[in-house]
Amino acid sequence: MMRILLIHGPNLNLLGRREMAVYGEKTLEEINAAVQDWAEQEGVKVKIVQSNHEGALVDAIGEAADWADGILINPAAYTHTSVAIRDAVAAVGVPAVEVHLSNIHAREEFRHVSLIAPVALGQISGFGTDSYLLGLQALQGHLKQQGTDK
Repeated sequence: MMRILLIHGPNLNLLGRREMAVYGEKTLEEINAAVQDWAEQEGVKVKIVQSNHEGALVDAIGEAADWADGILINPAAYTHTSVAIRDAVAAVGVPAVEVHLSNIHAREEFRHVSLIAPVALGQISGFGTDSYLLGLQALQGHLKQQGTDK
């Protein structure tokens, strides 16, 4: 069974009440439910982690090296600032896809640069909850193609 770690970065726990014009009305719980529904249909196990703390996210990525086939990550604000998360993704050797609810390239200029993208398989942004589902499909396709299954 394919195993994926889903990481939600800082402030994503506030979805559904935070800048709804930018992030939409869905809550994190609703996004997680959509992910779990997809995983159940596809026979994929998804472990979900959300933290507002950089070190907790780095720890989760490090632990994924022992069990995960892939990582789906929305680093949120850490996208643009965290060398530690970037280095953790690079270090573990687990294929990762970066996702964002909003189109980070259509927002403030400081959001245009992702420190994570260069060490990820790819980046999907701007499709709301569908960004997660598209990211999962892309990651699953890559893992199947590589024959990866721990």
